[in-house]
Amino acid sequence: MAKDTSFDSDVNLKVRDLEERERLLRDRLNLLSMNFIEMKETLEKEVVSLKVDTEQMKSEIRKIKDIILRLSEELDNRAKKSELELVAKQLKIMKPLMI
Repeated sequence: MAKDTSFDSDVNLKVRDLEERERLLRDRLNLLSMNFIEMKETLEKEVVSLKVDTEQMKSEIRKIKDIILRLSEELDNRAKKSELELVAKQLKIMKPLMI
């Protein structure tokens, strides 16, 4: 009978240890789940923010491209230094004739 009591207490102790271990594992799993959800929400917010930033940057790049194209067109319409020098030489040549 003493062996049965000892065996029963050992089994009860092991069962309590297993129950405690299961409770600890459940707590850890719950904590990990909560952390995962928080990280997911944070990452989703960051992704949205990055998308907004990306769209703003794309818009700014389009504006810069437009400005560069307009400047390029304006530069094409302006006289070049070599062209001005040529006109100046022609005026010098024609100056004696104008007198």
